[in-house]
Amino acid sequence: MSLSRKPYPSDVSDEEWGFVAPYLTLMREDAPPRDHDLREVFNGLRWMVRGGSPWRLLPHDFPPWAAVYQQTQRWLAAGCFEAIVHDLRALLRLAANRAPDPSAVILDSRTVQSTPESGARAGYDGYKRRKGSKVHAAVDTLGHLLALHVTPANEQDRAQVAELAEQVQSVTEGQVELAFVDQGYTGEQPAAAAQAKGIRLDVVKRPEARKGFVRLPRRWVVERFFAWTARFRRLARDYERLPETLAGLHFVAFACLMLTRTVNLWA
Repeated sequence: MSLSRKPYPSDVSDEEWGFVAPYLTLMREDAPPRDHDLREVFNGLRWMVRGGSPWRLLPHDFPPWAAVYQQTQRWLAAGCFEAIVHDLRALLRLAANRAPDPSAVILDSRTVQSTPESGARAGYDGYKRRKGSKVHAAVDTLGHLLALHVTPANEQDRAQVAELAEQVQSVTEGQVELAFVDQGYTGEQPAAAAQAKGIRLDVVKRPEARKGFVRLPRRWVVERFFAWTARFRRLARDYERLPETLAGLHFVAFACLMLTRTVNLWA
């Protein structure tokens, strides 16, 4: 595709667009012609998530910000990016000689600083000494995103096990049997919540004699996942009015990462 503008580093490549276009079309056969090129709308979304810009500051050589925002909300509501991530995960696992669906996952969370847009639903994380939202995530042992849930930062990690376990089993057709977690998930309640979904919790404890950063077995994979998402400046803080939008933009970001990895793998 030849652009009438100078390309941005965040623009989708021809190979990447060839993969995602069927997921993003969302049109009936009797729908009228589009006012804006769908690929350029997707490029605008990628630029915004990568660069951290407010919607209204989207550069003028993209479609109008309102069109990009409205189409993004339609994509998020339809679960388009969850579907992309699910299928890319299966491809990348097969390329690594793994089964398409994992049998083990890692659960963890990170606290994202609130902003005036998200402050009304924020909570205070006493451990991190930060007001904001908690992003609770489940990844497979290769670091691929499976499930994600957003709460106020004062919510306990152990209270989100049931929600994450249900999402994980839904996207893997009940294949997951084991979840590695940190000591914030100890107790009978989270273990029972996971067991109700057919998952056993394995608490990976930090060595008591070690101080500072320690790379813990299994659990370092989810920390790497959060580091990957930190490359997308829109996710560095919680700029969204709705928690569903924050969760959805994490899937947008990870879909972009996985697209690049998949294209490079088969290049």
